[in-house]
Amino acid sequence: MRVIVSSTAPGLEQHQGTDLLCVVRALLKKIRRRVLVGDRVLVGAVDWTDRRGMIEDVFERRSEVVDPPVANVDRLVVLFSLDQPQPEPATLTRFLVEAESTGIPFVLAFNKVELADDQIISYWRDRLKNWGYDPLFLSVDQRSGLSALEEMLEGQTTVVVGPSGVGKSSLINALRCNQNISEEDPIHQLLEQNSKWFGEQRVGPVSKKSGKGKHTTRHVSLLPIVDGGFLADTPGFNQPSLMKVTKRGLAETFPEIRKMLEENESSGCLFNDCVHLGEHGCVVKGDWERYPYYLQLLDEIKIRESFQLRTFGTKREGDVRYKTGAMGVKQAEPRLQLKKHRRVSRKKLNQSILDEMDSDMDDLDDDYQFGVSRRTSKR
Repeated sequence: MRVIVSSTAPGLEQHQGTDLLCVVRALLKKIRRRVLVGDRVLVGAVDWTDRRGMIEDVFERRSEVVDPPVANVDRLVVLFSLDQPQPEPATLTRFLVEAESTGIPFVLAFNKVELADDQIISYWRDRLKNWGYDPLFLSVDQRSGLSALEEMLEGQTTVVVGPSGVGKSSLINALRCNQNISEEDPIHQLLEQNSKWFGEQRVGPVSKKSGKGKHTTRHVSLLPIVDGGFLADTPGFNQPSLMKVTKRGLAETFPEIRKMLEENESSGCLFNDCVHLGEHGCVVKGDWERYPYYLQLLDEIKIRESFQLRTFGTKREGDVRYKTGAMGVKQAEPRLQLKKHRRVSRKKLNQSILDEMDSDMDDLDDDYQFGVSRRTSKR
């Protein structure tokens, strides 16, 4: 993994801004401590000449995105296109639900407005307004509508998500082009090192046969920009997993349901665990466009939660315990399972052997008595 040095020990300040190619400490893998793109990490065993090191610990995350796996995200950009490929309401709903579930501020944007007429743009603007969103409409090709997004980048870590082919990499290239980086900027040192991060991201055409995008970006890249911000280019995918969305929390990811609950705040639903399926006393009605999508997602989450309950149960001891070290720093270490890792005591082992011998003697006595009884009966 590649790490940008943001702070160093006294006397090594000249290395701030350097990028290091690092391996992950074996202990972190043993305790299943995954290192994500965007993590703040502690690096040791640094070789400043070859710019290499080892990731020894991961600091606590302030936020985390599952699809794609990125940590410490300040903002999400959910990007779709008005054409090539056209937006699908079911897919768009899944992306919006995933973004809502993270609790991270996000903006919905539509690219390729040059391929659509004013009627289509107006149609989607009004439709999304009924959903509870105010989307941005932009054109990467014509460099229009980008100013609103540029204001979000300063000092922010922004993740661009969306299906393949909507122009995520093209948007990032447009937002990062013509950057005037001063020599005082820490990123200037990366530029002098000929870092590949300052090259343009690969883009690909939309498939003529299916009308959908092709997977051009194959890994998550955190790309530095001026003023201390970062942009994450992520692989396109059409089905977010929604693994963090629960049956009880799904309703909170739909602005339409939130609005109905706010309008009926005084009365509210009759039951606290209402999932808004037309239960007695439910204030959420089914006369809104995305209600069928809500029902589909609710069924999907119920099936997943039922499977997880059967597979893992409700109680599961953690694999990691935390130990407070020097300076009050908490360090993670693997939790040993006593039955698997502790050696059986010699006393307990000897006792088990004696018990086994006694059991064998009892079996011999039973066999002897059984034989005597059989011989007696024959007489």
